[in-house]
Amino acid sequence: MSALPRGIRAVLAKAPSDVVVVSSVRTPICMSYRGQLKDAYPEELLSVVLRATLDRNPQLDPAAIDDVAVGVVLSELGGSKAARMAMNHVGFPVTTSLYTTNRACASSLQAIAAVANQIRADMIDVGIGAGMESMTRNYGSRAIPVDVWPALKDSPVQDARDCIMPMGDTSENVAARYGISREAQDQFAAESQRRAAAAREAGHFDAEIVPVTTRFVPKATDENPHPEPATITVTQDDGIRPGTTLDKLAKLKPAFSPTGASTAGNSSQISDGAAATLLMRRSTATRLGLAGSVLGKFVAAGVVGCRPDEMGIGPALAIPKVLGQLGLETADVQRWEINEAFASQAVHCVRELGLEKAWEEGKVNPDGGAIALGHPLGATGARLVATLMHGLGRTGGEVGVVSMCIGTGMGMAGVFVREH
Repeated sequence: MSALPRGIRAVLAKAPSDVVVVSSVRTPICMSYRGQLKDAYPEELLSVVLRATLDRNPQLDPAAIDDVAVGVVLSELGGSKAARMAMNHVGFPVTTSLYTTNRACASSLQAIAAVANQIRADMIDVGIGAGMESMTRNYGSRAIPVDVWPALKDSPVQDARDCIMPMGDTSENVAARYGISREAQDQFAAESQRRAAAAREAGHFDAEIVPVTTRFVPKATDENPHPEPATITVTQDDGIRPGTTLDKLAKLKPAFSPTGASTAGNSSQISDGAAATLLMRRSTATRLGLAGSVLGKFVAAGVVGCRPDEMGIGPALAIPKVLGQLGLETADVQRWEINEAFASQAVHCVRELGLEKAWEEGKVNPDGGAIALGHPLGATGARLVATLMHGLGRTGGEVGVVSMCIGTGMGMAGVFVREH
């Protein structure tokens, strides 16, 4: 290791003070309104991944978990009361505290980073960074505030007014400003679907997914106008569309502007799901007999702001920032999970970061992304971490990055290392 540059050598080195990832799980990600989790509550989904975190680590006393941070965007009262109820319901003691955090699409990556920094600051020894979202229940009017200080709606500062610009409009801005054609967007989307379908078929998601047994009300039909609720167990993502082709995508009408290029086929799906990542100090993992369960370590995370009307460029700004702080280059990274809010911004970020070859080689979103899997806002960051950590373990890469754009104009990125 001594022959490696200082940055990568420091990132790969092990120390008792490392913040390690012991478990990273998620529910299936399902389509809002018509998917298999449409009748589940966000806190119900959270309870599943919190319970699974305990079940997968039976030697861990729940009382050893000091704090739980939950990323959530749309839930009532920030989801804090329901999330705390769910945590207590599945067996965490009252001594384990909980809080929620909202950084829009990066909420659960923010939760993971916050817990990691609490561990580094000796505030806690063990914590969980999680995320939950039911866009079925809470999307719509809660996505864009209607009761806002009037001075903001009429602000002379354009960037203030643009914070409530519909996300689809920001996608069209990115496409127009950075020369992302409709064909390039559809090609990216078709490949996301192909990769996700292949990954599901190959069982790549099996290790990270926790089944959800929940209530499901079938769609009413003429023959059965009042269907009875059923109990189902959901084991796979249901938004993936195998057989998606460029020809099929090209037939879709623009979703946000009559002359635009963003469609339902090359944009992320609104979805329901939850995810959770268990973090602790390496010395704590050793003391608790969990050293053999370590998947990797959290290295760093960073956030950067950008213009609200082109919020999708966020990863192209956040990734260089965090890599630069660590003395790393893009060539040092073996796996990238960059959230596909829209194909327009994902294509731009890949190009701007010089990752075209990495994309072609399957190092960027090798198992597809949010265009195929879905984007349950508050859960997406932790979902990306679960896919990254299990993916690195499966393929043997060492350094991985997760990143996403953030509504109102930001980007966030996190760096993780596989245990070796």
